[in-house]
Amino acid sequence: MGKEQSLRIAIIGAGPAGIAAGKELLDKGFSEFTVFDALDAPGGTWRLHNYPGLACDVWAHSYTFSYAPNPDWSETFVGHAEIQAYLARCAREFGVEPHLQLNTRIVSAHFQEEGVWELTTEKGERHRFDAIINAMGNQHTPLYPNVPGRDLFKGDSWHGTRWNHDVDLTGKHVVVVGSAASAIQIVPNVAKVAGHLTVLQRSANWIMPRNNKPYSAFQRSLFRRFPVLLTLLRKWQGLLMGQVEYAVTNGHARQGQFEEMVKKFIRRSVDDPALQEALIPDTPYGCKRGLVSDDFYPTLNRGNVDLIAEGLKEVTATGIVTSSGKVVDADVIIYCTGYRIQDFDRIDVRGVDGKVMGEVMAADPRSHKGIAVPDFPNYFFAVGPNGVVLNVSYFLSVEKNVETIVRLLGELQRSGRKVAAVKRDVFERYNEWMADRFARFSWGASTCNSYYRDASGHAPFLFPGNYAEYRKIQEQSTLDDYQLS
Repeated sequence: MGKEQSLRIAIIGAGPAGIAAGKELLDKGFSEFTVFDALDAPGGTWRLHNYPGLACDVWAHSYTFSYAPNPDWSETFVGHAEIQAYLARCAREFGVEPHLQLNTRIVSAHFQEEGVWELTTEKGERHRFDAIINAMGNQHTPLYPNVPGRDLFKGDSWHGTRWNHDVDLTGKHVVVVGSAASAIQIVPNVAKVAGHLTVLQRSANWIMPRNNKPYSAFQRSLFRRFPVLLTLLRKWQGLLMGQVEYAVTNGHARQGQFEEMVKKFIRRSVDDPALQEALIPDTPYGCKRGLVSDDFYPTLNRGNVDLIAEGLKEVTATGIVTSSGKVVDADVIIYCTGYRIQDFDRIDVRGVDGKVMGEVMAADPRSHKGIAVPDFPNYFFAVGPNGVVLNVSYFLSVEKNVETIVRLLGELQRSGRKVAAVKRDVFERYNEWMADRFARFSWGASTCNSYYRDASGHAPFLFPGNYAEYRKIQEQSTLDDYQLS
């Protein structure tokens, strides 16, 4: 065990992935590691974001570490504060907390000739490590619409993920640009206080009902007293989540069934037949991220809410202009326009021969098994390109990825070698194998236009298969895939 402690490892990010990586390192005997995070507490996305209505869109009991169930969730889909508190508690109980270095933003990571990584903080501090695990997540860099006039608007405006709590929306004319994941949580809350709310929907989304329900004190006590009940619930939820694989498979009957469920939900929730039609997507289920909400559709019935099924053409000093030329006045504009999820340039990462990670990934956003890229030795992604599986909770993908990474680091330590870089031919073979699989799924098909696919048509976000396949692939990972030195 003492031998394995000698590798010095940096984890960048203290969200679910960083906490999982820290626990895995401790479980495997590594103790010389630091978890850096720019925020003041662990939690990642759930610490950073705090807009009204922010909650998980996966059942709470499934949105946990597999080895750390939480019998005390207050409802079936919980809000961000509960999730952040859970993650902070896990960091403490797993033993990761002493390794945290908070309020520390890493701005660069440069590979040195002697085979180590030098990290530089925003304050100019320098740290040296043998290996890096990038656990930064992909929901941090706000994406704004590329339209003229955004800087001309004289009212208040902000991105939904950078909420301005100093502005009281009571009685104001508010425009929400976007109708996807964050918008469907924000809109019902803003509608309750705004004088008038206009929602701009460039394209419709498939939104399932959440059927959110509180857990009673009695139910929570049963989960605590009889953990098997919680295990059975999680297994049942896992079976239901597994259906998503079929719902996003082109030509599978389940896809049509999911679409029909949403259409029925729209018809019973929305009064206006014309609005019902505007809310039905023209893409197959799964092309864009499947969403859940109980109150977004009903909110559109309110007298103070309008949905315009158009994109944004321009922002003016007093409001917006839609793609068809409609002028909408506004006191406040809220951009619910998503994230730049392939933001590998958030840190200046430089590998062998000074290769820049941001430039490499901008040109070719691929990885080996979701964790490694050639020319960046001992640098691992907790969740890299195609490192997330759609039919299970995000936590399971993360746990499997960091398990593989830490196992490889252990093998490297025992090998007596210092540096491991994934072989180019191995990397290419794996990505060629994946390339043949994308078209099976709605999100990977050439007809799909969403954040799952980049401008070149590549789908760099999800793994093209199910969790059983992904688990097998990860378990087959060895240092034979890597060039050692």
